[in-house]
Amino acid sequence: MFIDENFYSEEMEEGNHSVVTEFILSGLTDRPELQVPLFVLFLLIYVINLLGNGGMILLITIDPQLHTPMYFLLRNLSFCDLCYSSIIAPKLLLNLLDEKKSISYTACAVQMYFFYSFTDIECFLLAVMAYDRYVAICNPLLYRVTMSKEFCNQLVAGIYAVGLVDSMIHTCYTFRLSFCRSNVINHFFCDIPPLLALSCSDTRISEILLFVFSGCILVGSIVTVLLSYIYIIATILRIPSAEGRHKAFSTCAFHLIVVLMFHGTQLFTYLRPTSSYSMDRDKMVSVFYTLVIPMLNPLIYSLRNREVKDALRKAINRLLTNS
Repeated sequence: MFIDENFYSEEMEEGNHSVVTEFILSGLTDRPELQVPLFVLFLLIYVINLLGNGGMILLITIDPQLHTPMYFLLRNLSFCDLCYSSIIAPKLLLNLLDEKKSISYTACAVQMYFFYSFTDIECFLLAVMAYDRYVAICNPLLYRVTMSKEFCNQLVAGIYAVGLVDSMIHTCYTFRLSFCRSNVINHFFCDIPPLLALSCSDTRISEILLFVFSGCILVGSIVTVLLSYIYIIATILRIPSAEGRHKAFSTCAFHLIVVLMFHGTQLFTYLRPTSSYSMDRDKMVSVFYTLVIPMLNPLIYSLRNREVKDALRKAINRLLTNS
């Protein structure tokens, strides 16, 4: 494994170890012939991500008919997808064309902090969106009271606070370690498992925190979704008309697809013993949940959503009329 001695500070010493001041991201592949095709592919994915999530945020903001709790949560989900993919994609694209592929110690910590913040926030948002559908379908007469604007604002504010604090704990415990074995991160972004593999310190506390905190957030989110949908399905099956059952099922099906994709990849990546990590395999999975899922979310939620399509149609007509 390549280690550039220029990336170490001679003035910073801990015992007999030099301290890393800059990392190298190994990226997805070291094959030069794949760099440009991957750059084009990920650039296309990222542009679709920006247009899809940015368009969803704008559409929900400007259309009064979409000012409901469900779309308020969906706007926050789009914002979250836009943020955490933007934390990863630009650096990945730059490194595909750059031979050095370096990232500073501080930039690595910042990237990790915001990535884990928005990943946690998305987990909570998916759970709250499942609860929102539960209230809308199982207790429709109480929906406006239960999911009031004030309650939704407080709930989302709490979600962001918990995500930011949890990520701060992970980042602080990871970057208090000494990195002296190498400065090459076997990944395309600063993730915790590959950084722990570089440390010459005792990483048990960081590993326990990752497993426990990620486990609580993921399992808590999944349990909330499953319980919500057990009640939802039981209620839908009691609807007398086939058309009503179909409409209710279609409303919830897309949310379940997003939950399965996002939580499935998260469980595979983080809730395993450290000894079972395979960085090359995990990098492929990471591409899916850092770039592909954020791109798919606005498409999944708007593909068969009549309200979103109607709002988009009105917005386009308004633009054409004004021009």
